[in-house]
Order: sequence, then C-alpha cells, then structure tokens
Amino acid sequence: MGRTDSTRSHDDSHTHDGHGHGHDHGGDTTSSRKLAAVSLINVVGFVVELAGGLAFGSVALISDAVHMLFDALAYVMAFAAAHVAERYGDGDRWSYGLHRLEPFAAFLNGLLLLPMVGFILWESVQRFLDPIAIGTGPTIAIAIGGLLVNVGSVVVLHGDAMSLNEKGAFYHLLGDAGGSVAVIVSVLAIEVTGIRAVDPITAALIAAVVAWSAITVLRGSGEIFFLKTPLESGEIRAHLTDIEGVDRVDDFHAWQICSQITVATVHIETGVETMAEAETVVGRVHDELDRHGVDHATVELSPRYADRDVHLDTHCH
Repeated sequence: MGRTDSTRSHDDSHTHDGHGHGHDHGGDTTSSRKLAAVSLINVVGFVVELAGGLAFGSVALISDAVHMLFDALAYVMAFAAAHVAERYGDGDRWSYGLHRLEPFAAFLNGLLLLPMVGFILWESVQRFLDPIAIGTGPTIAIAIGGLLVNVGSVVVLHGDAMSLNEKGAFYHLLGDAGGSVAVIVSVLAIEVTGIRAVDPITAALIAAVVAWSAITVLRGSGEIFFLKTPLESGEIRAHLTDIEGVDRVDDFHAWQICSQITVATVHIETGVETMAEAETVVGRVHDELDRHGVDHATVELSPRYADRDVHLDTHCH
C-alpha cells in the first residue's frame, strides 16, 4: 500500500466513510455585534467618569475612566478584527481566511493596557504626594454608574463559548467592574477616616488589576502566534494508537489559527493493504481528532518502515 493523504477542507463540511462532520465558526457575526455594543457602552461610561473625576478630584475615578477608554478602543479593534475576518479573506489566497486578525487584535489590546498602568501609577504617586479633597456624593454616584455600565457589558458579552477577543474584552470588563467597586469603597473610606491617601492607593490597586489583564491577554494571544499546542498530545497519540489499523503514530502536530480554529497534522504507520481499508483508517483518525476539538486535520498514512529514522529524516519530521 502506498502513502495516502487526507486533508479536511476549509469549508468545514467533511464526509468520510459515511460520517459527516460540521464545524461552525460562524459565531463571528454575533461576536462582532456584542463587541460593537460593548464598545459604545464603554465610550459613554468613559465620558461620564472622566468628567466626574476631573470635576470632583478623584484620581481613582479618573484612572477608572482611562481604563474604560482603553477598553473601548480595545473593543473597537476586536470588533473590526471579527468583522473583517467574517467577511473577507475567502478563497485560495488566504488558506484560513483572515482569522489571524483575532489573536493580533487581542495582542494589541494587551499592549494598550501597559501604558495605562504607567499613567495610573504616575497619577497615584502625584496625588499621594499632594492629596486634594474629593466630592464624596457625586463621586460615589458616578462610580456606581460606571459599575452598572460594566455589569451591563458583561451581560451583553458573556456566553457559553467566548472567542479570544471576547475573552480579552471580558477580562477588561472584570477589571473595570473591580475598579468601580474600589472607587466606591475608597471614597467611603476617605469619608469615614479622613485619610485622603486612600484614593491614590486604590488607583494603584486598579493598576495592578489592569496589569494582570494585560498579561493574561498577551499570554493567550502569544501562545497562538508561537504555535503552542492547545491539545494534550500524549493523550491524543494514545487514543490514535488504539484505533484499529493504526500501528504507530510517528508524528503529530497541532496549533491554532485563532481561538476557534484548531489545525493538526498526523503521520500514521499502518499495516492495511487496500485503498478501502486505508480510507477507513483515515476516517477513524479524523473522527478521533474531531472528538478532541480539531477542526482541520491532515492525515498521512504509510506502511511500516524497517528503517524508520531514514524515512522520517527524508520527510523532515
């Protein structure tokens, strides 16, 4: 039996041995609409919080407003990436469309958070050195409004399976909500204790939350760009070896195009002798990979080799 190659096509509709597989990456329309709605909500929240922070002297409120502004920009970028990926890039020129825009936008979103951390820390230090009086009632009212904005955005965005962009936005929103709560608590603490340093200290804590969000988003997008395997390779190899007709799994690679498209290649040694048997083995391998979340797979079959190392070197594995 000669080598047999089987590749799942990009149209996400595959059939082999009577088994049909459908993979739906079409949640992008809903995703982009959610991100657009969240962007608009946060732009409004930013304007209100910034005006309130400047008017009533709370650096924590200003910090939360800046956080909300950068989040709004991040959501706009995420929305643009999702919108472009779902409408453009089809055809042979782009093997997997423009879905790489998703981790790229998420990476930029993470980078945008870093200068915001520096700004918040700088303002915190300045306010710590030179405290000013804060308008308690109006500041609390505006912070509560910001919290409602964040909670509303979370309700709009949250779903059973979020894309990388949506996860990035979700982390931003959690940070924003925590920031709003921190502002409320800090203003109440200042009112009770009279210690104005609580405001810049709270702002510094918000900066720490922002930094954590940035690291989370950068790590997730970086893992996709550097082709980290999203699957348990050892477990998959063991399951593939258990398939009837599979003698050995010589080579297995898996990576992600974006958070919703996982690609894999596998080289299998088999003892089957006919094309019909080979197609059956290929179908079973595709079925197993599908159960592990692989959306597009290339399966190579070959007979057992007496000199396996020479074969693998020749094929650059």
